[in-house]
Amino acid sequence: MRDTPNPDTPHRADPTTDATTGRRWPWWIIVVILVVAGIGAWWWWRSAPSGPASEPDSAAPPKKGARFDPTKSVTPVALAVARNVDMPVRIGALGTVTARSTVTVKARVDGLLQKVNFREGDLVRAGQVLAQIDPAPFEVVLQQAQGQLERDRAQLQNAQNDLQRYRNLLAQDSIAAQQVDNQEALVRQYEATLVSDRAAVEAARLNLSYCRITAPTNGRVGLRQVDAGNMVHASDTNGLVVITEVDPIAVIFPVPQDYLPQVLTQLQAGAKLAVDAYDREGRVKLASGTLVTADNVIDTTTGTVKLKAEFPNKDGVLFPNQFVNARLLVQTLKGAIAIPTSAIQRGAPGTFVYVIKDDNTVTVRPVKTGAVDGELTAINDGLAVGEKVVADGADKLREGAKVEAIDRTAKPTRQSAGGAAGGGEHKKGGRRQREGAEQGATAPAAPSSDSGKDASK
Repeated sequence: MRDTPNPDTPHRADPTTDATTGRRWPWWIIVVILVVAGIGAWWWWRSAPSGPASEPDSAAPPKKGARFDPTKSVTPVALAVARNVDMPVRIGALGTVTARSTVTVKARVDGLLQKVNFREGDLVRAGQVLAQIDPAPFEVVLQQAQGQLERDRAQLQNAQNDLQRYRNLLAQDSIAAQQVDNQEALVRQYEATLVSDRAAVEAARLNLSYCRITAPTNGRVGLRQVDAGNMVHASDTNGLVVITEVDPIAVIFPVPQDYLPQVLTQLQAGAKLAVDAYDREGRVKLASGTLVTADNVIDTTTGTVKLKAEFPNKDGVLFPNQFVNARLLVQTLKGAIAIPTSAIQRGAPGTFVYVIKDDNTVTVRPVKTGAVDGELTAINDGLAVGEKVVADGADKLREGAKVEAIDRTAKPTRQSAGGAAGGGEHKKGGRRQREGAEQGATAPAAPSSDSGKDASK
């Protein structure tokens, strides 16, 4: 027997039943709804800001997909002003230091090396005695030659006396004329022998002088090849020591053949072209000299010609066979328009620069470059004197970008240290402000562009 509902009893709604239709919901739909609601609440909790709301950062990068507006983003850059300078035109090349003369000192006679009178690395002068060979054998030979000379001189004197007697007797018709002729021939024979004896004496004396080995030129001696006590010979290949003349010293360097007419024209006119020698890194200047001459042939494999420059080398900074960077000053361009080399950009327009306009926006300007001297580059076409260009920071720019320019050519004062530090803080101001907002800390105030410019000046 079923229970009949009592109309007086209040009816309780089933949570799983739809009130409009009276149909029951499946239990799994309720679970899905609860899970989705939980995920939404967790996501809202994770994305909610942890600190107090802050004003939007104007320096924050644009959202992905948003179109870039160059007028709303300010990029700090370093500017430079195009100005007139005297631009030197130099030709740079890798050169080799070459001794003005290199001499291998050898023994000119065979004998025992008695003394070595130099120390390795010494500077010697021409005529200085470097070594001594035992002179005793050569003194004996000299004495023998002198003795032979005296004997032949006495025989000649006797033959001349006999010739005089024979001539007197022939005048008296006491002897035959043939005897006189024979005596005259004998006298001439002794005279020739006497000449040979004198030459033998001189040769013996010369060999004796060769026992003193002297320096043939000024220069620096190298490492000793033979020690005292050894036998030396005139045929030895290595010799005793090598002398290199290092003051003055030469540098030989190749230059492209296209520069040869310009160089030769000035050399033939008697101009003294300056040449500077730098270390291998091209930073430290070692010496200054002048161009001496050019080679008489062009290397067909490289299309270059060798030039020779001479340098005073009293302090010995240049060493034979040393590699140096040679820079030849060909001419000086008077009043050339120059900007820093770092301002030159290369891309689709070719060679160009970013010119800063009066409204602090930049525009791309194609230019034609000329001579380069260190950190400066001459501009042959495309710029006028006084125009401002971006010297640093151009990698983030595009046409029409707005910039905050800092003059890099201004000279800092004693108080510029704080200004320089402020400039570094300014570049990182936006990032530090965001970090300060997240960490609840106060970021340091960035200096204004005017103060940065005043400090840099």
